[in-house]
Amino acid sequence: MPDDQVAQRKPDASAFVIFGVTGDLAHRLVVPSLYNLAAADLLPDKFCVVGVARNGMSNDDLRDSLMKGLRQFATRPVDDTVAKRLLECVTCIEADPKDPASFDAMRERLEKLETNRSTGGNRLFYLATPPGAFAPIARELGRTGLLREENGAWRRLVVEKPFGTDLASARALNGDLLKILDEHQIYRIDHYLGKETVQNILVLRFANGMFEPIWNRNHIDHVQITVDEKLGVGHRGSFYDSTGALRDMVPNHLFQLLSLVAMEPPARFDAHTVRSEKAEVLAAIQTQSEADALKNSVRGQYQRGIIDGVEMPDYQKTTDVKPDSTTETFVALKLAIDNWRWAGVPFYLRTGKALGLKRTEVAIKFKEVPFKMFACTPVDRLSQNYLVISIEPTEGITLQFNTKVPGPAITIDGVEMKFRYKDYFKAEPATGYETLIYDCMIGDNILFQRADGVEAGWQAVQPFLDCWNKAGAKGLEYYKAGSEGPACADELLKRDGRSWRKL
Repeated sequence: MPDDQVAQRKPDASAFVIFGVTGDLAHRLVVPSLYNLAAADLLPDKFCVVGVARNGMSNDDLRDSLMKGLRQFATRPVDDTVAKRLLECVTCIEADPKDPASFDAMRERLEKLETNRSTGGNRLFYLATPPGAFAPIARELGRTGLLREENGAWRRLVVEKPFGTDLASARALNGDLLKILDEHQIYRIDHYLGKETVQNILVLRFANGMFEPIWNRNHIDHVQITVDEKLGVGHRGSFYDSTGALRDMVPNHLFQLLSLVAMEPPARFDAHTVRSEKAEVLAAIQTQSEADALKNSVRGQYQRGIIDGVEMPDYQKTTDVKPDSTTETFVALKLAIDNWRWAGVPFYLRTGKALGLKRTEVAIKFKEVPFKMFACTPVDRLSQNYLVISIEPTEGITLQFNTKVPGPAITIDGVEMKFRYKDYFKAEPATGYETLIYDCMIGDNILFQRADGVEAGWQAVQPFLDCWNKAGAKGLEYYKAGSEGPACADELLKRDGRSWRKL
């Protein structure tokens, strides 16, 4: 290891308990992440994985299933020695929150495993389950004492998104969990925060003296946050039709990006301080009236089109989607943050499925200079000054600025200065969950949402949910699969004299 790198410490001995171990999330992301941590020698020396399923299976069958998933979804070539060592730690236990006795039996088996594996009683419970199972599982874990921290052992609960479906349900879920656990035990996970470029937003802002002095309303015209997906709903029709793009993406993924971009500098780089600043800026998002929410939003639904030469059917013809569904597959919002730093600076957010490009980026648009000095240069030749933080598909940072074209005349053209992670750092391909799972095991919750931050996010989007629910099909725009989304999304910015950044 290079001298300038700080060695990561190994987590404490522990049991890693996965609810929903037979599901897609465990096979596609959780276990491949554990494998990547094992390959990097960042799992505890004393460790066991307990897979909890409603319908039991043998240890060997579960291990075979997880190995197949690992070969299918691994982000790097699978080393059989590492994989075998990890999967030898796997034990399957049958338990269902509808059957309290099964949790009593699970406690007995888990305690025996902890003794045999010398894990010290430290437990990490990962809920890779549908959201409706979060509270029932937590209640049974609480009833059986499996979450009680005692004798120096820690107990932690990892909760996947979506955390609630609106403000009321998020508050109710927080209330249920906080009756059973303390806040420091709850890890509300969002895989976007495991991405290197997302974490680098903090470093970009607060470790570079050139950026923070201009990171405010005096120099920034507006901010665009884009999460575009080429994939349609696929086999998730039932889940997606009851959720929609707004619930699925905005209070979690997009608001996490917004909070990192807009938060105030933390006094200390620790979990409490950073999460407090993120929660503060989310709470400062202006709560709009329903009339303003209608005016400052666009919702769309994709129709038949071609993406990469493959036909994408109408959303309404997707399996398990209602034929008259008004669920949005695209959303664009205009938000305002009511604080000193961002007063008057609009934040434009958009996300959608079945679009022509896959990309996730944050674009910071700086204010324009007076053009009088360069009257001989057509305005459209002057590049707009953007700082673009690209997260997918390529991780990096781009700065757009103007420069003189070589020659005797003062002719100006726009250029780009690009930084790409893959050009500078030799990093192994990752799922995005490795950092988060490692942080869960070492007890660092800086990258995880806190209850007040979750509720502040839902507070901001609730008016949009309410006004769309009342509007029904009225106002729902349609767009062709493979396009850039509904044309009204362009109008959202055009009326302000702005436009979405083009690739």
